[in-house]
Amino acid sequence: HFHADHAFGLPALLVRLWEEKRKKDLYFLGQKGIESFVLKCLDLAYPNFLPRLEFSLRFMEVEPGETVTVLGLSWRTAVNDHPQRDLALRLDAEGTSVFYSGDGRPTSETRALAEGVHLIVHEAFHLSKDIPGHGTIAGCLEMARACKAKRLALVHIQRDVRRERFDEIKELVNSVQDLEILIPEPGDCLKV
Repeated sequence: HFHADHAFGLPALLVRLWEEKRKKDLYFLGQKGIESFVLKCLDLAYPNFLPRLEFSLRFMEVEPGETVTVLGLSWRTAVNDHPQRDLALRLDAEGTSVFYSGDGRPTSETRALAEGVHLIVHEAFHLSKDIPGHGTIAGCLEMARACKAKRLALVHIQRDVRRERFDEIKELVNSVQDLEILIPEPGDCLKV
């Protein structure tokens, strides 16, 4: 989705790729409006910078109900429960599947999309407190079990909750026996 904490870093990323002399095309797959949004952000951050890029930006829209295949990956989406329209994403390739929630609480559509995936990466803003438009750790556990996922990565945990209640979160995570649960740190890599 197009909230700042998820998208306003794109101009800096594009400049970094230019500095590193990227030549390969860069693909953007997103909901309707992805191209105009990215180009507008780039122009606001770095006016007239687009012609300096030595790689092409390729934009493709993917909406719920559609399957788009790019670079050997099958992309499908569903709408999450979030104040701004947010699409959850399922990627499938060679028998492996990953679901990424973006921001928001699960919906019946996102649960159906995540059915049977190898890994769910889900926004878990709070431990259990109901905050409109955001997921909880408890809700993520419930969803992962209902979807029969093999693993669950809890991300986008609100920083105060993560800092002040981390022991409680770890205790909950360690008590779960039927599912592998991860709380990734920056730079972590995971083989799916």
